[in-house]
Amino acid sequence: MEQLLHYVWRHRIYPLRPLQTTDGQPLEVIDPGLPNTHAGPDFFNAKVKLGDTLWAGDVEVHDRASDWLRHGHDRDAAYDRVVLHVVAEADCDVFRTNGERIPQLLLPCPDDVRQRYDELRASDIVPPCHDVLGTLPLLKIHAWLSSLLVERLMQKAEAIGQRLERCGRNWEDAFFVTLARNFGFGVNGDAFEAWALRLPLRAVDKHRDNLFQVEAFFFGMAGLLDDEASCYGQDLRREFAYLQHKFGLPAPMTHEQWRFLRLRPGNFPHVRLAQLAYLYHHEEGLFSRVVEAESLEEVRRLFVVRTSDFWMDHFNFRKESPHSEKALGMGAVNLIVLNTVVPILYAYGQYRSDERLCERASSFLEQLKAEDNSIIRRWANAGLPVHTAADSQALLQLQKAYCDKRDCLRCRFGYEYLKTRNPNR
Repeated sequence: MEQLLHYVWRHRIYPLRPLQTTDGQPLEVIDPGLPNTHAGPDFFNAKVKLGDTLWAGDVEVHDRASDWLRHGHDRDAAYDRVVLHVVAEADCDVFRTNGERIPQLLLPCPDDVRQRYDELRASDIVPPCHDVLGTLPLLKIHAWLSSLLVERLMQKAEAIGQRLERCGRNWEDAFFVTLARNFGFGVNGDAFEAWALRLPLRAVDKHRDNLFQVEAFFFGMAGLLDDEASCYGQDLRREFAYLQHKFGLPAPMTHEQWRFLRLRPGNFPHVRLAQLAYLYHHEEGLFSRVVEAESLEEVRRLFVVRTSDFWMDHFNFRKESPHSEKALGMGAVNLIVLNTVVPILYAYGQYRSDERLCERASSFLEQLKAEDNSIIRRWANAGLPVHTAADSQALLQLQKAYCDKRDCLRCRFGYEYLKTRNPNR
């Protein structure tokens, strides 16, 4: 399996005997190189000594040498810098585009590594590497969790970058779309993002000082103003018809795009939209204020919002509720900080090359309590320390990007598991 051969090459799990190429040249691996996650050879900046000559360049790994021809590398100049072809089966010679022959190393995968890998792949226990986690030094655990956290923040920053492009590189708008998505609190996240991208924010800005009209925009574009709504809903419906004509608005979403099943009434899209409308009405320049806020408490205060009076007695335009102020609770505020503020600060810090913003994002994660869900509890029960949101975010990345995909060969815990019975290490 080619992935396993990548692992063997990268971690220097070589036979105890001296290495040599398929044509008998003595081979010494000075540096296996860095894994290449993009197009081109598998490892770059490798250094190998062939006989008395030191070569620096790329390394390509294949199950069979003939894969070089099957993939068309002999016709691709991007592979002309390959100085060594590592294979599990040397069934032919390989050449660069100019006809030069490339040295090849026949590298078998040790039986114990293959056996341990098969154990990981076949295990029904989650996580499958649980029996080594309790034996690892805290320094190794923290180093891997720190890398996973950066990986997760980078991934979220990339998603924000894509929204930024869709928003004409307007950071306020990209922030609002990100915030709206997270007001869906998972279940309606996609619907809220689609709604926010459809919302004509420049038109809404012209009426931002009028909460009733902001609600008309928000509920109208969400497709939640039906014929059987309450009197207030009918008023909003008429106002939206006027605004739609005035600004030539696109077609709204449909009611079917929103999910209500098994939602608590307090999480209905109507309530969340009412809270967003209140926030949009009261907090102009919210993105700038978030960037300027230097403490977690200062950020939290920005999101302690309520709704217009109608929603104190309603969950939607038909369903009344006991009178209560439907403000965001502290748990919801913390989720907004975790999933909106932290990623936006990190993404904007990268955009501006402002390390202070990236550090502030990390600091907020360290101050927030760890999330409590089945994934986090599973890792905690396996012996990993989980105290802050930084820990839980790292473990969510580990689960989704590695464990769910059974990508144990790129995981440092998987590496520790594979090497435990390897006599060559």
